[in-house]
Order: sequence, then structure tokens, then C-alpha cells
Amino acid sequence: MRIISRKTLLDFWTRHADAKQALTAWHFEVKHVTWRCPADVVARFPYVSVLPNDRLVFNIKGNAYRLVVAVNYGTGIVYVRFVGAHAEYDRVDAETI
Repeated sequence: MRIISRKTLLDFWTRHADAKQALTAWHFEVKHVTWRCPADVVARFPYVSVLPNDRLVFNIKGNAYRLVVAVNYGTGIVYVRFVGAHAEYDRVDAETI
């Protein structure tokens, strides 16, 4: 998959160094797979939350952080929409962000 934008992840782990390993591992794994549907994601990440509007929510670093992405399965593009702590996640609408 093509991931847009790695810079968002980089900026986050610069501020939250404890998230760097988990986010770099997620990034590496996702850029080397092809997802054709949400079931492909769940097969590899069983705890991912699948939301409407092709949104996915990943628990990062033992559920310390949340990563919200939008996926265009047809083009193979994953758009990073949000990464943050639970308190920040609770203030966003993951289905539309």
C-alpha cells in the first residue's frame, strides 16, 4: 500500500518517542501489503476497528495511542488522518476526519 503521509507519523513520534517503534513497524508492514477489502486488514490486524467511510482505527503501542486512516482499496492508498492519545481521539469524529 502507498501511505500518505509518513510525515504525519514522523511529526508524531518526534513529539512522542515512545510511539516511534510501533509506528515505524506499522508503516513498514502496511507499505509491503496489498489490501483489497477490510477483511484483508482484519486478517492481519485482528484488533483494528473498521468504521464507515473506509476508515480504520489501529491501537498503537499497547493501546496507548490511536491511528486513524482512510483507505482507498481500489488505488491502494492509505491516508493517515489522525494519530494521537486517547483523550485526543475522543475529541475527533473518526468516521469523517
